[in-house]
Amino acid sequence: MVSLAFAQRRTAMPAFLSLLLLDPRLRSARIKAALLLYAGVVVAGSVPGARAEVGEFAPGVVLHGLTYAFLTLLWFLGSTGSGQVRAAKAVLAIALMGAGDELVQSFLPYRNGDVRDWMVDVAAALLTSTVLAALVPRQAAADRH
Repeated sequence: MVSLAFAQRRTAMPAFLSLLLLDPRLRSARIKAALLLYAGVVVAGSVPGARAEVGEFAPGVVLHGLTYAFLTLLWFLGSTGSGQVRAAKAVLAIALMGAGDELVQSFLPYRNGDVRDWMVDVAAALLTSTVLAALVPRQAAADRH
């Protein structure tokens, strides 16, 4: 009885993740989630002292890399087309988001925009999109049918 419940839970989680990450019906929700998360990053980064507090746990390169890699994942999985097309869309979106984030920071007296941070954002997007394009190219073909 217990092993049956455990087996059901083991298969339920991958099914839930598959639904959440790959179901074509949730594409627009993934894009909206990426935009909402991005807005949260910009707002949280604009709070005086917030960046310094977060910086105690992880350096800026790690924060930018992980944040923008996750945004890339959402954007890629929310896009349509082949793996390469989805990767291009995701990298372009992340490059614009990262530039916007740095632009906002450049107007704040207690922050500064940094091209190196933007480069980390774009590098994270390129790496994440490349991996996803290699892993998910068949999904786009299946979605067209």
